[in-house]
Amino acid sequence: MCAITVGVVDDHPLFREGVTRSLSELRDFLVVGEGSSSDDAAVMASDKHPDVMLLDVSMPGGGLRAVEEVLARSPSTKVLMLTASEEVDTLLDALQRGAMGYVLKGVGSRGLADAIRTIMNGTRYVSPAMSAKVVDISLQGEGSKSSLTPREREVMELVGQGLSNKHIGLRLELQEKTVKHHMTQILTKLGVTNRTEAALRWHELR
Repeated sequence: MCAITVGVVDDHPLFREGVTRSLSELRDFLVVGEGSSSDDAAVMASDKHPDVMLLDVSMPGGGLRAVEEVLARSPSTKVLMLTASEEVDTLLDALQRGAMGYVLKGVGSRGLADAIRTIMNGTRYVSPAMSAKVVDISLQGEGSKSSLTPREREVMELVGQGLSNKHIGLRLELQEKTVKHHMTQILTKLGVTNRTEAALRWHELR
């Protein structure tokens, strides 16, 4: 199996080196470049065309602007934001610009690896803490939630807390297959394919 090639761009050298070292210790990853600015990210995209580019939001030139520049130069590259920013608006902006994922700094090496593998499979990935924030904000709004039943709203609240279908079932005293049915209904009503997208869509329509 070919290793997943990764570019790491962050203006904090010690953090960048730590990420690079952690990924390099895993057999299925190969770090092909490092940088500290949006310009570095653009050059790396042109020269290396990594499978995945890790970008910080706050760096010289701006991480959000770098998303579009990277994708313009290397459309096949998948962008994963690795940042300390917990602003929902920043998360949504990054995804709208084409980022495939959003992970908060402090994530462990295993969690980061899982996020990279997830977006490599074509599925968006958002840190559970950020998904919960999006759900919380959405639950405060009106609009799209009116299409969901009271039970489906209860399920969404627990999804926002990061609970699995099994644990949601235990909390609501439902069978796991019933929870899966509710999730299928929620995804269909919101026109999305997974939990994170459901939360994001709900936020957009509130």
